[in-house]
Amino acid sequence: MPIVPSSYSPPKRIFRNGDVSTLYSALIRKVNGVAQLRERLELPDGDFMDLEWSYASNKSDSCIIVLHGLEGNAQRPYVLGTAKIFNESGIDCCAVNYRSCSGEPNRLFSSYHSGRTEDIKAVLEYILEKGIYRHIYIKGFSLGGNLALKFAGESENLPEELRGIIAVSTPVDLEGCMRSLQAPRNFLYSTDFLLTLKNKLKEKEIMFPGKLTKHDINKIRTLKEYDDFYTSKANGFKNALDYYTRSSALQFLPNIKIPALLINAKNDSFLSDSCYPKEIAEKSKNVFLEMTDHGGHVGFVDKNNIYYNETRALKFIEHILSIRHSAKIKI
Repeated sequence: MPIVPSSYSPPKRIFRNGDVSTLYSALIRKVNGVAQLRERLELPDGDFMDLEWSYASNKSDSCIIVLHGLEGNAQRPYVLGTAKIFNESGIDCCAVNYRSCSGEPNRLFSSYHSGRTEDIKAVLEYILEKGIYRHIYIKGFSLGGNLALKFAGESENLPEELRGIIAVSTPVDLEGCMRSLQAPRNFLYSTDFLLTLKNKLKEKEIMFPGKLTKHDINKIRTLKEYDDFYTSKANGFKNALDYYTRSSALQFLPNIKIPALLINAKNDSFLSDSCYPKEIAEKSKNVFLEMTDHGGHVGFVDKNNIYYNETRALKFIEHILSIRHSAKIKI
């Protein structure tokens, strides 16, 4: 499949700057008009995740599952923006809060991570049990994009109701992304991520006395050290590099059997060159790679507070449905 040409052009010159696009979208953008209803999903291991539902005005047989990024939640503007445009287009939305991301610590010592696709499987199975939706899509941002693509590529038998994947600003090579984030130009971003992650570790220190100490937490200086000390050990990996290797979606992309769109901006400072899998996309029938010139990380500012990745996701779903319709006609 050839690489998809992009039509994205920021509405104002200032948003051609990747950092401006990233920071504006994360700190300034507001999305109103989305009424979310929370539902708690109990997980097989005794933990939980909170799901935020928003609905189309009329009864729908379609649903999009939205996965947020590192230390995000289902109230982030990029999640609400996606929920709003899909609800207005007649599609229900289930926005997922990962373990510990809904404002309440999760119950276990371990938490979410970039490769924990069993949690995505649990959400999908729960939605299918409702028996309402014939068309289900997953849209993931950043870490959530990696989860979505990894899940699609590693699963041998996906349910027929899962029609497609959209991944935005996705670090499909986690080690490459880690090295990019630790570069001096990304110091403020990596410091902010590390601060929130360490604050959650302080909650774990209180909940699980003896498993870690304040001294242990204070010694963590980088995201890699955090993954070496906590993420890897709490989730059965040897170390951070083992975690990155086994959890990166890149290796699973050739196995994806449903349409999957990956939108990564060329000026996203979080991503390494390996996060633009051009050779894989060119050989794949299902992986569509769109590399925009602008957009930063989870940016893609566009007109009327409707972002490019939101309208693009809708068009991609329309493309999926048109292919299915054509196939049925031929049969």
